[in-house]
Amino acid sequence: MHYWGTDYDWRKTEARLNALPMYVTTIDGVDIQFIHVKSRNPNALPLVRPGSPLEIEKAIGPLTDPTAYGGRAEDAFDVVIPAMPGYGFSGKPTGTGWDPDHIGRAWDVLMKRLGYTHYVSQGGDWGSVVADAMGRQAPAGLLGIHVNMPATVPPEVAKALNNGEPAPAVLSSAEKAAYESLTNLYKRGGYAAMMVTRPQTEGYSLADSPAGQAAWMYDKFAAWTYSGGDPERSLTRDQMLDNITL
Repeated sequence: MHYWGTDYDWRKTEARLNALPMYVTTIDGVDIQFIHVKSRNPNALPLVRPGSPLEIEKAIGPLTDPTAYGGRAEDAFDVVIPAMPGYGFSGKPTGTGWDPDHIGRAWDVLMKRLGYTHYVSQGGDWGSVVADAMGRQAPAGLLGIHVNMPATVPPEVAKALNNGEPAPAVLSSAEKAAYESLTNLYKRGGYAAMMVTRPQTEGYSLADSPAGQAAWMYDKFAAWTYSGGDPERSLTRDQMLDNITL
């Protein structure tokens, strides 16, 4: 495929993914595809990490074999990366009900099915919502969660954001910087409101135009990477196309 001035070849990415130990299991009638990379450390901490495998691909090595990357053996993890229902290579549900709570319960089933009696969960973006649900459910064996997209703020901060007010004076300098980032999202995040209120309109229009979807995603990479608005300073075009494809 010749796209964005590059000869894009999905087969290269496919080969990388196929080199990882991948499995499929059925939970509540839906096939769940997952990657399971075990550490050589017998005391490694099991970690379930929902989301795209490409999102965490480069971290699998440091997580499972930290000593090879200058870390400590006791920091090793067994990594389980399930694809959420309807995403990636997992099956598509035929009915409703696969909300974050349902997915969180399914991940607990998966980890226990793999023989783990205790584990932790980490997530970003949609995966953070699932990890948060798991934290609320607190299934036996879940030791803790970590999210890199916390989706809640104190009531007074939420009120100020909704009203377009300056950051509350009680916030620290770091918190004020985070507030300004949220303010920017509220002012420029019209696409988020559109996805919440008119998901089909946006979904069908993007699905009908590969070039339109690429442009839409390119804009998001520009906004969400530490690149100063130039995503190609952080990601290659192939990496961006990989994520769009998967």
